[in-house]
Order: sequence, then structure tokens, then C-alpha cells
Amino acid sequence: MKVAISAKGTDLNSDVDPRFGRAAFLIIVDPETLEFEVVDNSANVNSFKGAGIQAATMVHDRGASVLMTGYCGPKAFQTLQVAGIKVVSDVSGTVMEALERLKSGSVEYLETANADAHW
Repeated sequence: MKVAISAKGTDLNSDVDPRFGRAAFLIIVDPETLEFEVVDNSANVNSFKGAGIQAATMVHDRGASVLMTGYCGPKAFQTLQVAGIKVVSDVSGTVMEALERLKSGSVEYLETANADAHW
């Protein structure tokens, strides 16, 4: 299993970025081995629209089955849902702390978006 986590930095000690589509980085990590890949999300940070959809596509293309982030808008959530990717929101702390919560089973998966669309 791979997990995508929105991050402000490029390692497992980085803070979780509460934004998904406009997060500085996405860290794709195997929670068992802690092997990870850093995805630069700078192309989406300043995009006029569609940042969440583009970030969701990157998560899917890298094989993640779970996304952990602070907030996920409706279009990104719908894209992730169609791709079969589960979303955990209201995530804070470091990437490693988020992984530990996931591994302990103390997370809840979203059933709908938890942020409004940006127009």
C-alpha cells in the first residue's frame, strides 16, 4: 500500500500541509518500509483553477490508495473517489506522525469533501 500525504517539506519530518491541491509537496510513502517519493507540486500551487484535480491525478498516477491531508475540496474529492483513493482529512503534525496514526487505525475516512470549491 502507498499513502500520499500533503507536505510543506521534502522528508518524513516535514509538517503536513493543510492544503491538498496547493500543497508545496506530496510525499508518497510505503508505511511499512518508509520508502518514499517526493512529488513537487509547484505547478499546481499558483494555478488559476484545477489544482485539486491535478494533484489527485498525480496521487493516482503514483499508485497511492490513501490520501492524508488537511482539507480536500469537492472536485479533488470526487476525482479521488472515482479513482478508488480513500481520503483522511484534518491531518496535522508531521508526515511521520500522520503515518503513525494511520498505522494505529486512529483515522476516519471522508465520505464527502471537507472544503468548499474555489472559484
